Amino acid sequence: MWKIVRQIGRTGIRSEAPPDCDDLQRVEAERIQRELLAILGRALTIREVDAGSCNGCELEINALDNPYYNLEGLGIRFVASPRHADLLLVTGPVSRNMELALMRTYEATPAPKLVVAVGDCGSGCGIFATSYATCGGVASVLPVDVVVPGCPPAPLDILRGILTAVRRCRTVAVTKAP
Repeated sequence: MWKIVRQIGRTGIRSEAPPDCDDLQRVEAERIQRELLAILGRALTIREVDAGSCNGCELEINALDNPYYNLEGLGIRFVASPRHADLLLVTGPVSRNMELALMRTYEATPAPKLVVAVGDCGSGCGIFATSYATCGGVASVLPVDVVVPGCPPAPLDILRGILTAVRRCRTVAVTKAP
């Protein structure tokens, strides 16, 4: 043990410097938070479903929860049950084994149902789209409101896609009002 302590003492701290805070991204995140609260009047809850992805998109979605993007601070949080969700965030092409589970998740989500397909695979044009094991993109199984392109898309792009879906929901609700 002392050998390790001496080695730590000789080497010092080996880590990279934290990234510079991009004021433009911080301002955009604050704008998104204000707009979400103005539209919904409360927090947005999301159920994330991995329908058969390579987990690249999940890494970017998980980055939304870190202190840099601070998703919880924006009034957006992930929930475990689709019955508590306002929005489904679906990644990957829909594998044949996940098709029924995805449809059940969609059916369990209360109205109005918002669906955001994340990544190139979710939009149906990824590298797994022509596989025998997939049903295609998310739109081949569920009605999709917004597609966030990229392989994987950046966390800020995912956040913009979520906001676009919420804006469309508000527009539809306003036009359907008597």
